[in-house]
Amino acid sequence: MLLCIIANSLKKIKVLYNFTLQYNAIIDIMFGILIKSKNRYYMSNIIEIKNLKKYYGDVKAVDDISFNVVKGSLFAFLGLNGAGKSTTINILVGVQKKDSGECFVDGKPIEELSKILPEIGIVFQSSLLDKKLTVYDNLFYRAMLYDISKEEFEKTLKIFIDKLKLGDILKKPLEKLSGGQKRKVDIARALIHKPKILILDEPTTGLDPKTRKLVWDFITELIKENDLTVMLTTHYMEEASIADYVVIIDSGKIVAEGTPNSLKNNYANDYLKAYKYDEKIIDKLENKNITYSKSKECLEIKFKDTNSAKEFLVKNSDKIFDMEIVKGSMDDVFLAVTGKNLKENI
Repeated sequence: MLLCIIANSLKKIKVLYNFTLQYNAIIDIMFGILIKSKNRYYMSNIIEIKNLKKYYGDVKAVDDISFNVVKGSLFAFLGLNGAGKSTTINILVGVQKKDSGECFVDGKPIEELSKILPEIGIVFQSSLLDKKLTVYDNLFYRAMLYDISKEEFEKTLKIFIDKLKLGDILKKPLEKLSGGQKRKVDIARALIHKPKILILDEPTTGLDPKTRKLVWDFITELIKENDLTVMLTTHYMEEASIADYVVIIDSGKIVAEGTPNSLKNNYANDYLKAYKYDEKIIDKLENKNITYSKSKECLEIKFKDTNSAKEFLVKNSDKIFDMEIVKGSMDDVFLAVTGKNLKENI
């Protein structure tokens, strides 16, 4: 129990303070501290997957993957469509059967599905709501499945009305709603029974920026206040960037994993963008074989990390007058570990 408290405290410290790479690496390791008992790990990890496989003939949809999801964290499962994300989720919730491997949810093997499902809320890519029913009836009947009282349902519904702005659509049939409105109702449905784990399978695909922000503000609040664990599958880099931990999957295999910061440090380059500079700096770049590109807007110089960019800037401060150092992005990470441009393949 003490180790769980320490791990959760470290997670919060990382959010509050901007440590150096070395301290972040130490915290990343300590954040993954688990409690061992009965020959396996549990308690600090609410989801555990070990050597999971799912094949369809010669197609290896999920190919011997292993990872953990820490309780109370935002976990991002990043990859292209068909990479194996949804198959993994479907196995976790009993929609598909695994070929081999072990999966545990809150300490229970997935074979004990009746004990696991009440602890999970899931938003699939395709809505599970009844198109002919109103928003209110869809949510109320869902609550009845979990034996939630009318009083408790109305109390929870008020929160959804406030946080997800459902007031104007409660009496409307689902088929009359826009895509963004339906998605908000899907999320409310998944949370109606106050699960420990919320699984979001590409939850904001097709949403406008305003609705996407509304959804994420609410989910982030639940993580902080209710210790909700969120497992997210996505191909949106901005969503992966806010996660506590990211696993990148490609063609059924895990190709990289870590915190967004550690992934950027390990796989992405940093850039020094010079907006005002002495043209003589270009001769120096070419002499030292430093990669750069020049446009009307700026001179962009590529470095392996932030420290290298800083060192170059200090040595050439007399030739660079207006600049900024831009850290590598999750797009750069994805391209480096998969060889694929995520935006071009969506």
